[in-house]
Amino acid sequence: MTHPQTTRKEFTPGELADQLRALGVAPGGVLVVHTSFRAVRPVAGGPAGLIAALRAALGPRGTLVMPSWTGSDEEPFDPRTTPASSDLGIVADTFWRMPGVVRSEHPFAFAAIGPEADAITSGPLPLPPHVHDSPIGRVYDRDGHVLLVGVGHDANTTLHLAELLAGVPYGVPKHITVQRDGRSVRVPYRENDHCCLRFGVADRWLRERGLQTEGRVGHADARLVRSRDIVRVALEFLERDPLIFLHPAGEGCEECDEARSSMTG
Repeated sequence: MTHPQTTRKEFTPGELADQLRALGVAPGGVLVVHTSFRAVRPVAGGPAGLIAALRAALGPRGTLVMPSWTGSDEEPFDPRTTPASSDLGIVADTFWRMPGVVRSEHPFAFAAIGPEADAITSGPLPLPPHVHDSPIGRVYDRDGHVLLVGVGHDANTTLHLAELLAGVPYGVPKHITVQRDGRSVRVPYRENDHCCLRFGVADRWLRERGLQTEGRVGHADARLVRSRDIVRVALEFLERDPLIFLHPAGEGCEECDEARSSMTG
């Protein structure tokens, strides 16, 4: 016996904007967004419809920010043509191409639109990518919020900022390619990199303290948190255990094992 396939409701940008307001997105704020459109859809207008909803909820005095970094450490980055990493999803790759959106000049780019866009995306190449003097650090300085739509805290870049502010002892050797004086230059650096799955523990930390608002955006689960609350709570736990975001040795996580080995390398 066959059953008729259920058709998922298509949300309009106006309906999504109402959901965002109910979640706590306020006019005039600074909002950095990590999202999976697959979890949200269908949306009238596609990814651009979701972006329109985010801008409507923020209003003309709000600043919308999204990650926009390159997916290659070998190819020079051009902010006008280089696609955003496929890991960031179609919303992020749609956003930087839109009229009025500004994008960082360096390969660890963020894109933004609104009154604070230039200040957030500008500046030299941050090494490692999420130091305080970086786009994600400037969102923190402006008491911005982090919105996770259809993704968890494993996608929350602000937790990398917290690691660096805490001075975690791990740093994996990496490199990035930039254009200098018309030629490609490989720049080495060390990054607080690992698999990020254990960033998920922040969900419980923030929820237990009443610091995280949860709801729905389209068909996706969504979380809204102040950047400063994320950092403050993460620092509390990192002070007790600087390796709390790494899988324990012997659990078979190659990325976390590499981060552990960097402490003696």
